[in-house]
Amino acid sequence: MLVSSKGRYALRVMVDLAEHQTGGYIPLKEIAQRQDISEKYFGRHR
Repeated sequence: MLVSSKGRYALRVMVDLAEHQTGGYIPLKEIAQRQDISEKYFGRHR
């Protein structure tokens, strides 16, 4: 099964959210840092 780059990043973000549940707001900046994903990438694919 082929998964696009956008799909891979989306999966990484969902796993990160599941692993770091706080019950509140988690800034994209924190997720981007933990997953080593450019914040600019999030801005282009909302």
